Amino acid sequence: MKEIFFVTVQLILKKEDKVLLLRRTNTGFADGRYGFVGGHVEKGEEIKQAMIREAKEELGIDIQEKDLQVKYVMNRKVGEKEYIDFVLTADKWFGKEKIMEPHKCDKIRMVSVK
Repeated sequence: MKEIFFVTVQLILKKEDKVLLLRRTNTGFADGRYGFVGGHVEKGEEIKQAMIREAKEELGIDIQEKDLQVKYVMNRKVGEKEYIDFVLTADKWFGKEKIMEPHKCDKIRMVSVK
């Protein structure tokens, strides 16, 4: 049997003692909950390039590859699907964060981690 894994990227955007979270809406998965910027890695795409693309698509911000660090890699199962998640961090980006996909996200928050 052929194993199929979906690969995703998640981004922890840090500013001082706070992290940025988005509230999901109308996606059919974890709606109403807060999470990090992220999404699926497209075929042929490198991990950091996928994260740069997702940050631009979801928040309208630009991140340079040198400012991204891969912090964690984990696997998880949701229903019958299995995922490999790459969690990255950045504390430097360009542009003002804004909701770029209002059909998938309805709120942005900076949350203290202290």
